[in-house]
Amino acid sequence: MKFPGSVLVSLVLFVAETAAALCLSGAYRSAGDRMWQWLTLLFALLPCALVQLSLVFIHRDVSRDRPLVLLLHLLQLGPLVRCVEVFYIYFHAGRVEEPYVSITKKRQMPKDGYSEEIEKEVGQAEGKLCTHRSAFSRASVIQAFLGSAPQLTLQLYICVLQQEITAARSIFMVLSLLSIVYGALRCNILAIKIKYDDYDVSVKPAAYLCIFMWRSFEIAIRVTVLVLFSSVLQIWILPVVLVNFFGFFFYPWILFWQSKSPFPENIEKALSRVGTTIVLCLLTFLYAGINMFCWSAVQVKLNDPDLINKSQNWYRLTVYYMLRFIENAFLLLMWYIYKTDIYLYVCAPLLVLQLLIGYCMAILFMLVFYQFCHPCKKLFSSSISEGLLSCFKFLCFFCKPPKSSVLIDKAEAKSPENSDEVRSSSKTIDSQKGNPHQSISSNA
Repeated sequence: MKFPGSVLVSLVLFVAETAAALCLSGAYRSAGDRMWQWLTLLFALLPCALVQLSLVFIHRDVSRDRPLVLLLHLLQLGPLVRCVEVFYIYFHAGRVEEPYVSITKKRQMPKDGYSEEIEKEVGQAEGKLCTHRSAFSRASVIQAFLGSAPQLTLQLYICVLQQEITAARSIFMVLSLLSIVYGALRCNILAIKIKYDDYDVSVKPAAYLCIFMWRSFEIAIRVTVLVLFSSVLQIWILPVVLVNFFGFFFYPWILFWQSKSPFPENIEKALSRVGTTIVLCLLTFLYAGINMFCWSAVQVKLNDPDLINKSQNWYRLTVYYMLRFIENAFLLLMWYIYKTDIYLYVCAPLLVLQLLIGYCMAILFMLVFYQFCHPCKKLFSSSISEGLLSCFKFLCFFCKPPKSSVLIDKAEAKSPENSDEVRSSSKTIDSQKGNPHQSISSNA
């Protein structure tokens, strides 16, 4: 039985970030910055409430009649109670023989084109631990992108405006960045396990390292670009954020309406149609929040029973990163044009170059992960290098002018030369015709 390390990491980040947010909001209150105090509290307490709701929903505590657990969740102590329960199950597993076990069948990664199917006995304790791990993974994603990401953006914006980085604020920003990167990492692992549920997947340390570097560069650069742009064009940051957010929020719904599929009813039996709609809206809300800051490895598909698109779409990945790179470059260009005196001692061209190179480094680590470190790369119908090559060929073909216009341009280019040749030949004929008249007149 695996040690529940992911549960412990999720709890440590959750408690540390919440405590740091409360301390920093107290510092803002003592300094008289009421607006920063309330915004810091908002971005700290709102994801806490969503985490409690997600844990209650995944464990179905409402239907199981557990009033004490529900009370502890209302007091924002749900993750602590769940963590104690996880380690109680882990340390007491195996001491008593379990009367019931379930048998799961998993396929191994293919070797030499052959995949073997193995059977494994799963006891009740291990099944409960799997449920807890899954619940904490989803809670980490919610905490990261609905709390830590806006919080990091806010605190960095305050540092730019006040031109000061305090020790408390720097520690809090480091914790927020770690929380976001960890949430993105869990999102990648969840996507792998959902897409390849029939296989026994084991993620190697090199894959974790590549994902960590990829997400660290991507999220840090994205937050920095948004803060720089908002510091000089405060009004225009709102349309940028709204277009990004609502574009990704409505994208799964547009695909669902185009497919003309029936409304999904199999999410939870106890939910009505209104409750199912609320859950789907919250899911797409989280999906939009993730894509605001980084590529979401999990693609929402509302007409699928699992609500997840299990196909590997390299075109969508390529288009996302191309458009995001262009957007970041444009926002940095606007910042460079309209930068104020607070950036007087900042080498603006060097900063822009460093940020763009940093985003390219994130893309490089992503390519290394999918090409060499992905645990299921043998199951890909095509590698990411082949997918990117075909995508670039398609874009080049799309941008290339049609052959008819090329032939017309060539014909137009050649037509002046032909007209000059015709004129010169006509002149020579006229001169030849004129020569006999001149000889006759001379003889006369």
